[in-house]
Amino acid sequence: MKQSIQDFTQEELSKEIKPSFRAKQIYSWLYHKYVTSFDEMKNLPKALKDELKESYRIELLKIVKIEDSIDGSRKYLFELEDGNTVEAVLLLMKKEQYHEDGTIKHQAKYTVCISCQVGCKVGCAFCLTAKSGFLRNLTAGEIVEQIRLIKKDNNIDANRRLNIVYMGMGEPLDNLDAVAKSSRIFADPNGMAISPNRQTISTSGLSSKIIKLGKMDLGVNLAISLHAVDDELREQLMPINKAYNIKSIIDAVKAFPINQRKRVMFEYLVIKDVNDDLKSAKKLLALLDGIKAKVNLIYFNPYGGTDFKRPNLKDMIAFQEYLTKRGLLCTIRESKGLDISAACGQLRDNEKDK
Repeated sequence: MKQSIQDFTQEELSKEIKPSFRAKQIYSWLYHKYVTSFDEMKNLPKALKDELKESYRIELLKIVKIEDSIDGSRKYLFELEDGNTVEAVLLLMKKEQYHEDGTIKHQAKYTVCISCQVGCKVGCAFCLTAKSGFLRNLTAGEIVEQIRLIKKDNNIDANRRLNIVYMGMGEPLDNLDAVAKSSRIFADPNGMAISPNRQTISTSGLSSKIIKLGKMDLGVNLAISLHAVDDELREQLMPINKAYNIKSIIDAVKAFPINQRKRVMFEYLVIKDVNDDLKSAKKLLALLDGIKAKVNLIYFNPYGGTDFKRPNLKDMIAFQEYLTKRGLLCTIRESKGLDISAACGQLRDNEKDK
């Protein structure tokens, strides 16, 4: 199969294609105009278009299904060229605001949650994606195309910035090379120009890979899916904790280079009667002592076949207040898409059962 053009950074492409300035033009057509064929690249000579068609392909994902939420979120199910499917979600963080004369006062703000694997090896007890097992890693081009296609489908201009979170299907650090390359492609000023400051890589805690990611110095934000405050519970929820225990994760985080204005995010999925008590909050406070951290409390989104339950609002607030009153920045993440297939992997699972 021909290599996907989206697998190349602009620097790599400039070495492949001569004269090298053509790489910048190709990047503009791909990431500013969202073209789907080389023939649409009108300022390229015909001989170069023919050469590109001969040697490369434009990675095109197929939209299998879209579910729209009343809160403005859109969940996508994409089919890859081999027939496998992955999910991505466009989250509307802030609606567009207008002046009285109808002109735009503030543009809408978006975050896109993307996948990096078909399935996942980590096997978290609460995660629907894990139930399907692991099939394969995504290429850098397949990761990049999720954003490109979502921007095109929603008429989001090339100069509009959005936030990217590697928090869909799969463990990003288990596919580190492709994830790192996609991050560089997103950040290219001649492409999507999505600053590393707007990119967050979320991991279940592969400590050795956290250290490796830190040495790459991509400038991205780091989020740790912690979900438990002691190894015993974490091993029940996340079997990967047997290989990467909490201490190893905390040590790796302390060594991770973070922009001075930023914080390391700790994702804490709150499950009713499992990890929602103040005893857990107290342990979490001690665990993160000495780290410039922010804790995101996340409601567990139930799905068919799980015994886990969504926590009560009062318990979430009590947990949050315990931490904030003691100086640890903590927010309750607003649940989005509850009226659609909200749990990661749910839309894919629903379509598979049909």
